[in-house]
Amino acid sequence: MNLKCKFTKSAIGDEHFVFGWASVSADKAGNVIVDADGDTIAIEELEKAVYRYVAYGGVGDEMHEGKYVASLIESVVFTPAKMAAIGIREGLIPYGWFVGFRVRDESVWQKIKDGEYVMFSLGGKAERSESNE
Repeated sequence: MNLKCKFTKSAIGDEHFVFGWASVSADKAGNVIVDADGDTIAIEELEKAVYRYVAYGGVGDEMHEGKYVASLIESVVFTPAKMAAIGIREGLIPYGWFVGFRVRDESVWQKIKDGEYVMFSLGGKAERSESNE
């Protein structure tokens, strides 16, 4: 499973922070997002995967190469229940995972600043199953 989402903010002072959607399950209108491989992920399954990722370190690499170049500094999965609880009305933002990372590798940071890297690329393993819908 590989998903790509554009950065929404890639520089705050000299902190090397980058923010954006790491994964989106459904758009603002509630339409399910289908990735480049034809896969979807339910927001409830995404939420479970995110909790495991955060619990086991929350680090980022460069282009799935394994060398850690960034640390997770912000993470929230916007589910319908969470959005209702904090007063975000339905249809305002998508259902998905919003993240922030501090990029610790200068060469990677330069690629972000130069526009070579413009989005997160989420990699992971999943089992495919048929949808009931």
